[in-house]
Amino acid sequence: MKCALITGGSRGIGRAICIRMAAMGYYVLINYKSNTEEADKTLSYIKQAKGDGELLRFDVVDKNQIQHILGNWIAANDEKYIEVLVNNAGITDDSLMAWMADEQWDNVLKTNLDSFFYVTRLVLNSMLARKYGRIINVVSLSGLKGLAGQTNYSAAKAGVIGATKALAQEVGRQGITVNALAPGFIKTDMTAALNEKELKALIPVKRFGLPGEVAYAAAFLASPEAAYITGQVLSINGGLYS
Repeated sequence: MKCALITGGSRGIGRAICIRMAAMGYYVLINYKSNTEEADKTLSYIKQAKGDGELLRFDVVDKNQIQHILGNWIAANDEKYIEVLVNNAGITDDSLMAWMADEQWDNVLKTNLDSFFYVTRLVLNSMLARKYGRIINVVSLSGLKGLAGQTNYSAAKAGVIGATKALAQEVGRQGITVNALAPGFIKTDMTAALNEKELKALIPVKRFGLPGEVAYAAAFLASPEAAYITGQVLSINGGLYS
């Protein structure tokens, strides 16, 4: 059974990608950290649409949890294999660098960058054995452009972009593609506190994006037809920055 693992799949962009992957016929592994209620909602939406999946609770910051929970799932499920990995989990904790606390730097780097390494390394082995796989990393406009007050987040996402390009070169000959999606302003919990009216004036299409629009791009990169696209960063930002 072909599976798609989406980290941070309980809400927002992650939820939309989970639903889209289920529509493509994947058994969806919904990773989440603590909000079981929202993760259950994601799974219920998938099942309402005649898809299937399960919850996989672990903290992407904790490499021991990743090894124990995800590693044990892989070992115990010979009949299932992860064909698509979407590294979506992420946090922001904004501050000007002059006043940024150590914890703000550490937590954002660990959640957004370290998680990519530990989750991907674990999943990669079975992709290499099967000589096929799709790895999609959700990065950000911040990682391309850099945004004031987000030195930590911009650094983390820029790091994932660099890792995307490097890993794509390592595994391309094994039939595995590695790409990144760089959303701009998308209507999610993460952007709820922003002044949408003010910011959308800066966006050529004059609106915030929707999680489903990011999910559609993820579905394309996950498809067999995208086999000749790797090492790329696709911006989904309404023309704000390219």
